[in-house]
Amino acid sequence: MSPPSESSPLHPMLRKLQGWQALDAADCEAILGLPHLMRPLKAGQYVVWDGDRPQFSGLLVSGFAYRHKIAGSGARQIMSVHMRGDVVDLHNSMLGVADHNVQMITAGEVAMIPVEAIRELIAARPAVGAALWFETLVDGSIFREWIVNVGRRDSRTRIAHLLCEIALRLEVAGLGERSAYEMPMTQEQLADAVALTPVHVNRMLMALGADGLIRRSQRHITVADWDALAKVGDFDARYLHLDRRRAQPVPA
Repeated sequence: MSPPSESSPLHPMLRKLQGWQALDAADCEAILGLPHLMRPLKAGQYVVWDGDRPQFSGLLVSGFAYRHKIAGSGARQIMSVHMRGDVVDLHNSMLGVADHNVQMITAGEVAMIPVEAIRELIAARPAVGAALWFETLVDGSIFREWIVNVGRRDSRTRIAHLLCEIALRLEVAGLGERSAYEMPMTQEQLADAVALTPVHVNRMLMALGADGLIRRSQRHITVADWDALAKVGDFDARYLHLDRRRAQPVPA
C-alpha cells in the first residue's frame, strides 16, 4: 500500500471532490491517506466484471474507461465514459455486487482503494461523504441524459450531443479544450454509446463535418462552431452540474 505524499496518485480524486464540496485540511489529508494499490491496465482490460463482489474501488489516475452492460443477445450498451479523477466503481463499493462492467478504453493506471477504507472514510469525515455522494448523484444525472439521448434523439443529434459532452468534460478535467481534443473512443465504441451502427456513426460524423460544425483528422476533433454544434446536439450542460464545481474553492 502506498503512503500519502504530495505526489500521491489520489490527488485527481481530491481535486474532483473539492469541486463538489468544501473540504478542510483534515478531510484532504484523510483522502490522500487512503490505502491504495496502483494497477496498470491495458486497453480492453476490465476494472470491474458484472457479478463481481468488489473488494476495491478504482480511481482512474490516467487513461479512459467506460461503463457498460451486455444484453442477452450479446449486444453491448455503453452507459458512460470516465476519465482522470473518476472513482469508476463507487456504486459497487456500496451495493456489494457489481451489476455492470467497467472496462478500459485506453491504457491507463487505476488506484485500487479497499472498499472498507472508503466506507470508514465516509463514516469518519461527513464532508468527504457528502462529496462522494454528490459524485454518484452526478453520475446518475449523466445516466438519465444518456437514456434521453438514445431513446428520444435522432442519430445526428445523438452524435453531436456526445461530442459536446466529451469536449466539455475533457476541458474541465484539464485533458483538452472544448474547441479541439483527442477522441478516446473508437467508432465502434461510439456506436455502442449511442445505439447506432459504426457505419451510421461514420455517416453522421461526415455530415457534421460537411455542415462545417467539426473537422476530423483520425481521432482529433476540432469543433469549428461550438454554439451551432450544441444546438444541433440539443446539448445543455446543466446535467453535468459544473456550476457547483466552479463555485467551490479549490486550493492549488
